[in-house]
Amino acid sequence: MRLRMLKGKIHRARVTGSDLNYEGSIEIDSSLMEAAGILPFEKVDIWSITTGERFSTYALPADPRSGIIALNGAAARKVQPGDEIIITAFVSMNEKEADQWSPKIVFVDEKNRFKPLTHAPRTLAHPRKPAH
Repeated sequence: MRLRMLKGKIHRARVTGSDLNYEGSIEIDSSLMEAAGILPFEKVDIWSITTGERFSTYALPADPRSGIIALNGAAARKVQPGDEIIITAFVSMNEKEADQWSPKIVFVDEKNRFKPLTHAPRTLAHPRKPAH
């Protein structure tokens, strides 16, 4: 059996731009993509915290440390500059691989810069792993 597991997530990114006439995609600061394990042209799901919209597109790298999060093409109609979004990528694996899997989660501030954690991240107890 194959499972779809969260591969990486950029949490609470702020949309910085949109271009309806571009052919499609989301441009993401490449340093954020790398930290979240998202590859160029990889399918990503976008969840808008601001509007509740959910949609898919593919990722393109923007300049590193630029803070760029820009929606292009039809996706530009779903969110606007200033909206907060969650960007996710998923991976398929078997149950044995999933037992040992940990996604890459990136938290950002209002300028899409890496946000230092002021608290321990929440973790879910894995039903097959004993709690430590």
